[in-house]
Amino acid sequence: MSENRSFAARKVHFLNRWHAARAGRMRTRAVGFVSSPEPRTIGSFAKGRQLLAGNFLFAGHLLEHKDAALWDLPTPNSDYEQEIHGFAWLDDLAAVGDAAARNAARLWLWGWIDRYGRGRGPGWTPDLTGRRLIRWINHALFMLQGQDAPDSDAFYRSLNQQTHFLARRWHGAASGLPRFEALTGLIYAGLSLEGMEAVALPAVKALARECRTQIDEEGGLPTRNPEELLDVFTLLTWAAAALSDAGHATPQEHLDAIERIAPTLRTLRHSDGGLARFHGGGRGPEGWLDHALAQARVKTRQPDGLSMGFARLSAGRTSVIIDASKPPKGRASFNAHASTLAFELTSGRRPLVVNCGSGRSFGPDWRRAGRATPSHSTLSLDGYSSARLGDVDRAAGREELIEGPSRVPIEIGHVSDGLRFQGGHNGFVDTHGLTHARTLEMTFDGRAMAGEDMLLALDDNEKRRFDRALDATKLQGILFDIRFHLHPEVDATLDLGGAAISMALKSGEIWVFRHDGAQNLSLQPSVYLETGRLKPRSANQIVLSGRAMSYATRVRWSLSKAQETAIGVRDLSQDTPDLTE
Repeated sequence: MSENRSFAARKVHFLNRWHAARAGRMRTRAVGFVSSPEPRTIGSFAKGRQLLAGNFLFAGHLLEHKDAALWDLPTPNSDYEQEIHGFAWLDDLAAVGDAAARNAARLWLWGWIDRYGRGRGPGWTPDLTGRRLIRWINHALFMLQGQDAPDSDAFYRSLNQQTHFLARRWHGAASGLPRFEALTGLIYAGLSLEGMEAVALPAVKALARECRTQIDEEGGLPTRNPEELLDVFTLLTWAAAALSDAGHATPQEHLDAIERIAPTLRTLRHSDGGLARFHGGGRGPEGWLDHALAQARVKTRQPDGLSMGFARLSAGRTSVIIDASKPPKGRASFNAHASTLAFELTSGRRPLVVNCGSGRSFGPDWRRAGRATPSHSTLSLDGYSSARLGDVDRAAGREELIEGPSRVPIEIGHVSDGLRFQGGHNGFVDTHGLTHARTLEMTFDGRAMAGEDMLLALDDNEKRRFDRALDATKLQGILFDIRFHLHPEVDATLDLGGAAISMALKSGEIWVFRHDGAQNLSLQPSVYLETGRLKPRSANQIVLSGRAMSYATRVRWSLSKAQETAIGVRDLSQDTPDLTE
């Protein structure tokens, strides 16, 4: 299987290179736009200012070169190359919008045309070309204002060549986000450029097929990555808007996909507006989620139950999002995490309990560490994760998630004073004969949550397996840890002689963690992994440690706001993080 994938990857690479070189040699005339395109991408003013100051921070690598051209810098790895060739940084320069930003954008864009425009370099893949075309078209007026005719002609010729390449190679993009990017870019270019409408219409039909096959009935993706779902949703709203602006009808499958995804994203959005960080996804670019939902104009919400395999408890100012389904499988699991029954909790505008996140931008060791169960706010057993990493796929350079839970029963309902989630998974049955069951109850005012974690050997076969695992410890018990990773901005201290932990948020709220006293409570170092930062951020984690000695082990704990915490909190402080730290 691995050899077949390796051959397929080499074939895709060859065809991309061949068609890129062919497109680069095309003698196309410099056609203009049918109409002035409206920019829809949102950039970061802070990132734009950093670029202008010579701080080139991409894929977790910082290169500091004042007055250097982007393409003259050494590239640390392929992820860095992909980010710069995708031109998403153009959004950030446009967000600054002054003369210096316009000059930098022009210098680097026409520098790309001079160096790579003939079909050379790593940027000629369908997904990167689609991403790049969207940015060039979105910000064309920003860059072309006052430009001479030769430069404008070179810009339009390159757009034409890249569009022809994409028309021939979009199907070479992997299913999922890469193909959505390629097809949306082709639709954008085909509808915007004079005489190119013919290449857009097949892409419209292909995008509708992808919506039908890749977006499930719950409005989710096979990868179960919330941030990737936001990216796909954003692309679909952009494509629908471009079709509407050009006077074309959007296929019903396309519109249905938008209708299904919007309520799912609302379920996956914490009370502070950020996405839950699971399966390789982050919180999402600032403002993108709200903007995409507003553009879609879909007001419905997901009915009670699961959304893309996640459960949500929400009351008052508090939101809790739980990974309540089996992990992704096969190629969809290349970025998946062993996070079954992990949860995140946000109070108002402040994350409290989090997962460590994706370590991909910090190298392979951090990437693997971030995928393991101990990097999530759930129970890990005897150093084992609830799923493990398989062998590295040579074609993709990544590992699938294998041997994960095959059964994850859940139930969501009400109790007398609030909401209840109950779930379990069998990810430790093969190794230790134990099922992990978790109950979370939140009060209707959102000020308290009670939790219970259980380890259970349910039948004779599981009990025999547990007995063998217990014998291997010389009857000392099977060690387990229940972890609650805290956001870096949470100030946590051991309290009451080590019986509780107090957590202060920047809003002024105080939360307190307590437990039933049967386990060892400690406050230990942790990390918070954010894509786009130079290094992991230091954080803390609450750890409840104990040993399973019998067929049933129960641990009870609670998270609640301190009584002196006000019901209404004026949280006005602004966060202006320095991404280079």
